[in-house]
Amino acid sequence: MNARAARMTDAFLVGLDLRESLQFNNSLFEAFEELEVRTDNLEDNYPEWHPVSYSFQGILKLFFYREVTGDSYRELSNHHELASAVGLDRIPDVSVLSRTWRNRFDDAIREFVKRGAHLLVKNIHDFGPSVAEVRPKHEVLDSEERGSKKSGSGEEQGVPFDDKEIFRTTRLAREHCFNPFDSGRAENSSYDDSRFFELQTFMGMVGCGTAQGAARFQYRRGKEFGPHGDTHLRAVKQFDGESLLDGFNIATDQLLSVIESEVSFRRPVTVALDITTVPYFGDVEGMSMVSGTKDGDERAFKFATLSIVGQNVPLVLAVEPIRESSGWDSNPPNRIHRVVRRLVRQAKEHVPIEMVLCDREFDSMRVFQTLSDLGVNYLIPKRITSSERKAIEQMERDGQEVAVESASVHVEQGSHAMQFLYVPSTKTDGTTVFATNVHVQPEGAEAFCRRYSSRWQIENEYKSIKHDFLAKTSSKDYRVRLFYFVFAVLLYNIWRLTDFLLKAGADGEMDYAPVITAGECVELISSALLPPD
Repeated sequence: MNARAARMTDAFLVGLDLRESLQFNNSLFEAFEELEVRTDNLEDNYPEWHPVSYSFQGILKLFFYREVTGDSYRELSNHHELASAVGLDRIPDVSVLSRTWRNRFDDAIREFVKRGAHLLVKNIHDFGPSVAEVRPKHEVLDSEERGSKKSGSGEEQGVPFDDKEIFRTTRLAREHCFNPFDSGRAENSSYDDSRFFELQTFMGMVGCGTAQGAARFQYRRGKEFGPHGDTHLRAVKQFDGESLLDGFNIATDQLLSVIESEVSFRRPVTVALDITTVPYFGDVEGMSMVSGTKDGDERAFKFATLSIVGQNVPLVLAVEPIRESSGWDSNPPNRIHRVVRRLVRQAKEHVPIEMVLCDREFDSMRVFQTLSDLGVNYLIPKRITSSERKAIEQMERDGQEVAVESASVHVEQGSHAMQFLYVPSTKTDGTTVFATNVHVQPEGAEAFCRRYSSRWQIENEYKSIKHDFLAKTSSKDYRVRLFYFVFAVLLYNIWRLTDFLLKAGADGEMDYAPVITAGECVELISSALLPPD
């Protein structure tokens, strides 16, 4: 990564750190007290012998605050109480502030401050929480619009990347993610595996089935280039479940190695674990991998995933098919803690895990113990039973909004100490109960439970996987179903890697929102990128 890209990444992370702190109901002052600005890629223009009385870290934080609030130098110089928040003995006067911005900071530092601060301003106005001191969004947008106009040299400024850069970056992502998969077909086959991958991507992009997708792909690329639909299905069936998941695991490791070479990856990570469904409308006789759903008579294939959430690059680290007991098969009852164990073990091969977030479907003593045995923390909302209801009623009588109850897990696999956290619900006027193996004090319980809000990312993830990348099929062959879903997850990861690489190398600002849409990404993969020579 070049020096400028590294600075922009650091600026991006400063904005994220501030917003995360604000989401925990900290004031802007408190957020700045906790903030640590990354200065590895910044150079203080005042030499060590310069008689400056203000630390570089503290003065950087002060100017971040100014850019977030839009305060004038005079207003800033009168905020004496701000000194302790940014780590200074006192606030500089107007003349020192002016000289610092003009002389101590060069163009790189000024851009660093503006990018990180403007990211925070836009995210606060777009996603919350409400912070009174944050300047209006239009002020930073107007400033960026002025900066994007033509410079004196006549060159257009502020254009982050062009089609050539998108092409190059997407190809890089594609090569890292497709190479680990091998169908085992003969070397003299008419088509190599990459042709099937491109066809599969195209089908996901246009949302059609195999026969129609193959015909449209041949029309687009030529009959000699694209395989027939039947040929495609035969190739897909060459991937058995174990080798398919092994290939996904290798691709994930390669993908993370690319990311870690570009930016300091936040370790350990917070992950979300969930189960999603893909509807099935055919006959269930002999379909052992088809399960019932919560919606009565509906049927579906189920897949569990474990994904990075929070402030890291959003990626799916592990996939696990779900095999449940149903009235039309002889499957043993599903033991969800075993699925959890396999997912977490696979993910831990790639990154250390600090916290696992699950929904109420994983509210189980065996799940709690499994996660404890794996050496990870967990935060899981509990179903409200009679014991929790009694505790909530007692809290209401005592006028309490928050309570912490110590408990312990005892199952055949072992035991451990844990807690139940009773906090105000963010969706209703009631109380939500969380289970965790982290020791939390009552005064910190509500802020701790807000970490669960990161889990919303996995819901958006499933929407992208199923609506942007998953090809349609009516096949009853589970090998086809599994390949289609795993490949859709792989395409989602390629999209996220491509988006990250573009942000890391672009002149534009880092942000949560992708700079390349899912549709643009699959279009490039399926129809613009030929296999390497």
